[in-house]
Amino acid sequence: MADLIAQPALTGLPVTLGRATLAALDPGTVTSIAPYPGRDLSAALSPLRFPAPGEVVSNGTTRLVWAGREMAFLLGGAAPDLAGLAAVTDQSDGWVWVSLEGDDAAAVLARLCPLDLRAASFAPGTSARSTLNHLPALIIRISETRFELASFRSMAGTLKEELHHAMQAVAARAAL
Repeated sequence: MADLIAQPALTGLPVTLGRATLAALDPGTVTSIAPYPGRDLSAALSPLRFPAPGEVVSNGTTRLVWAGREMAFLLGGAAPDLAGLAAVTDQSDGWVWVSLEGDDAAAVLARLCPLDLRAASFAPGTSARSTLNHLPALIIRISETRFELASFRSMAGTLKEELHHAMQAVAARAAL
């Protein structure tokens, strides 16, 4: 039997260009939770609750992040017993996560993403499913200058390349 060796999805990070830094991120265990129709998860998720669209609900190091229609990602904690209440799937190996941080982080994302990334429209503590150029992505705004991004692990190299090119363009424009 072959011995498998775990490999990181991304190498060569962190990278800083201008006023933005791209770094690999380990969110811990990532579990998708999709409630069955008409089921109440309140008691099972307490003290957390299932997030509303675009919302991030946090309890210390554990977060429930809205990740799409009737779906949330539980980050950094063990999934509670939701038998009969929701479909629960470990997604830890299926996604690649990065952080984009710095004064130009929103400007970098604006080159790739059709969302209005101004803090008034996409405030810290919110999430959105969108695209980064042509890649499907989950975008979480952590603070005014920090975002966490997730895309499918099979697209890790393209995610890094797209963000790197956008970082170069924003840094070059600032140098003018």
